[in-house]
Amino acid sequence: MGKLPGARGVTRPEPAFEEPWHAQLFALTVHLNESGLFTWADWAERFGVTLARHGMARELNGGDDYFLAWLETLEGLLGGQGIADAARLAKLKEGWRSAYLRTPHGAPVRLQG
Repeated sequence: MGKLPGARGVTRPEPAFEEPWHAQLFALTVHLNESGLFTWADWAERFGVTLARHGMARELNGGDDYFLAWLETLEGLLGGQGIADAARLAKLKEGWRSAYLRTPHGAPVRLQG
């Protein structure tokens, strides 16, 4: 926690997420749950299986390894329900990876067409 400028004794809380995409993935999952696509109990069970498969039984700090496992679980859950096609997701991921690699530092990453 850091001190807020000009405020005596008031501290600023640390960010809840290390990266913006962690927060976005979390929010998307909550939204899909609240939309009725899956129950939170089903989500938690599947996420636990993913974490165990990756050997993540230790205490995690919510970094990339945790949220990559989170993403894997969400993709598997939606794919299993026929909501997200695995081949389409793979193509989309590759498109983003390619766009990222060809984008100059500091420029916005854009998918081609």
